Amino acid sequence: MPVGTCGAMKGLTHQDLLDLGAQILLCNTYHLHLQPGENVVEEAGGLHDFIGWEKPILTDSGGFQVFSLKAINKITEEGVHFQSHLNGDALFLGPEESMKIQHALGSDIIMCFDQCPPSTAPRTEQVAAVERTLRWAAQCKKHHEALNARASKPRALFGIVQGGLERDLREKCASELASMDFDGYGVGGLAVGETEEEMYQILDVVCPLLPEEKPRYLMGVGRLEQMKTAISKGIDMFDCVLPMREARHGTIWLSDGSRIRIINSEYRHDHSVIDADSPSPLGRMHKKSYLHHLLHAHERLGETIACSQNLGVTLKSFENIRRQLS
Repeated sequence: MPVGTCGAMKGLTHQDLLDLGAQILLCNTYHLHLQPGENVVEEAGGLHDFIGWEKPILTDSGGFQVFSLKAINKITEEGVHFQSHLNGDALFLGPEESMKIQHALGSDIIMCFDQCPPSTAPRTEQVAAVERTLRWAAQCKKHHEALNARASKPRALFGIVQGGLERDLREKCASELASMDFDGYGVGGLAVGETEEEMYQILDVVCPLLPEEKPRYLMGVGRLEQMKTAISKGIDMFDCVLPMREARHGTIWLSDGSRIRIINSEYRHDHSVIDADSPSPLGRMHKKSYLHHLLHAHERLGETIACSQNLGVTLKSFENIRRQLS
């Protein structure tokens, strides 16, 4: 899932995403709640109409901001007290609030509100986070079902497995969430400090405990080699800002699986095309020397070419994997 945090991708239009093969877009509950506010989005007919995207949308719950903005929040049993990173205003987000916001946004896949500690946090912190995540999941399901009963179309709700690197906690969280019968299951709290092998070991524990017929979503993992391994372990869905972030900072992903640092001096006089086999027409059209120049000159077109290249390679890789599995 390309990550359109505020309902848009940096440097790419929605048509660009469709042309590259995107099937679903991820948007961020916390950021849209702050700006423009879910009421504005709801007035516009929901997120699809507001941003002009007809395909499915998944919204995260805001729970990851508990982790990423921990310096400006306070966790209680009821939820999380935040300070807005925009202006410092106080706000509160809990299971009920998260469900109401995501339903007002009109997303197709809604994520439970969870607590996401760093994967390497002490066991005592992981225990508390798992217990809270499970209690919040039950509350989310209750509020979601009430809101779904009044909705014009039903929306899916995914639970999120937490537990850090503690196998027994991951087993407990996965098993109890599976018994709650969600529409799909996220695996959270990974790719946030642990080693690659530790991440795979947790997937080996969690995936067999989640219903095979329902989607399994590894949250925040975006390296192609990691995603391919995760797919082999039973994961179906991914999101990550990595392809776009690396593109904007000059790391270009090529269709043969290699990467180049296009901002390095060796590409100043390299007039070959960026990637002759690129899924992106911009990657097939433009020279490495031109992209090198644009990124050094801080021209916006450079980011567009780079982001189109990296996202195109990512989405094409998934298309190839689906074809191999079919």
